[in-house]
Amino acid sequence: MSLLPSFRTRAIAYAALTANAIRPLPGFRAGVPSFFAGWIAGELAPQWLAVTVADAATHVTEKRRDPVALAVAGASAVGLGYLIHLARADQHRAEAALSEALGEDYQDQLDQLPTPADLRTPWRSLVNPFRTFRHPGVPIKVERNIAYGDAGRRNYLDIYLPAEGPVDHAPVLLQVHGGAWILGNKEEQGVPLMQHLAGKGWVCVAINYRLAPRSPWPAHAVDVKKAIHWIRQNIASYGGDPDYIAITGGSAGGHLTALTALTPNTPEWQPGFEEADTSVQLAIPHYGVYDMAGSTGTKAATMLRDGFLASWVMKTTWEDDPQVFEDASPILRVTAEAPDFFVIHGAHDTLVPVDQARQFVARLRKTSKRTVVYAELPGAQHAFDIFPSIRSAHIVRAIDRYLHWHWNQYRRTRVADSAATTV
Repeated sequence: MSLLPSFRTRAIAYAALTANAIRPLPGFRAGVPSFFAGWIAGELAPQWLAVTVADAATHVTEKRRDPVALAVAGASAVGLGYLIHLARADQHRAEAALSEALGEDYQDQLDQLPTPADLRTPWRSLVNPFRTFRHPGVPIKVERNIAYGDAGRRNYLDIYLPAEGPVDHAPVLLQVHGGAWILGNKEEQGVPLMQHLAGKGWVCVAINYRLAPRSPWPAHAVDVKKAIHWIRQNIASYGGDPDYIAITGGSAGGHLTALTALTPNTPEWQPGFEEADTSVQLAIPHYGVYDMAGSTGTKAATMLRDGFLASWVMKTTWEDDPQVFEDASPILRVTAEAPDFFVIHGAHDTLVPVDQARQFVARLRKTSKRTVVYAELPGAQHAFDIFPSIRSAHIVRAIDRYLHWHWNQYRRTRVADSAATTV
């Protein structure tokens, strides 16, 4: 007797996963299970499609066929094909976002135009995305577990470098992991992006930071700024340019990315290094939390504040100390001096609804004097970029174009400023 569930049961499971990825279950309480189910089905849609088709093909060879189950499996296959289409189309959506914000001719300011190979879906590397995660297709090296503070392994960082030869004055990217401010590690997130950029000559730094509830807020923000201070002092010995730091991260890391970019040189979050320069040149938050205080008025933000942040992260309530939540909200820290931003968010995010990103971008575009790129990705759940997928591959390449555009702008400005001072 087979221990496997019946083909009909399996077909219904495929259909449920696919349906949730296409239209996630609504509501705050359903957000976590809906995320996990939608994330797996959405970002692994090609693999799920292969499993669904193979299972259906095997069932067709059986003597007693179930036409209802075959129809359900067929519907799942169509839905998974739709999800693959959405993910592939994100290449064009990201490019349209860059062109809208930076100008139609922004690619002319890159060192070289992207080739067809740069833009196509890398199917070969996506067959086993978890192997690609650990064995990148580009030659890089990683210096691991370097201390940047005194909090043990929570103050360790890794540095991703080109494998071939030393670099000099290379641009630097700081990666801040997510995990709801209570978990996560530097080896788990942003890896595809860092591998890609290190292969192109960038120096990428991934950090751990102290976590709540053991280390309540603002320990997280202090550690990110401490890491920037360390980079300014030490990254030149690894070939990086200490004057050019970009910052990125997803979820809680997206929150810390945005907040760090908007609060340079904040003395109360720089204990013992108050005079250090903790500014960054640009920020690329992915699916970040931008409202910790419920200021946007959405039910999701208020429930996050009162149902999770107060007891787990801030260790105080909104009623007792609203300033703590307001100070930690990127949407309330936007000023005209904000650096350049590239905000990325999935339209189907059930953990951090996309409305937060929309309102944050609207505030940035209204107030900031710098460029604001916004890519909203239909069909994308939270954490869509954790491992190599169709969507993450296209977004990594879009970020590559944005970063190189920005780096070239920065270098031209620096050269012009240097020439002006010598006249």
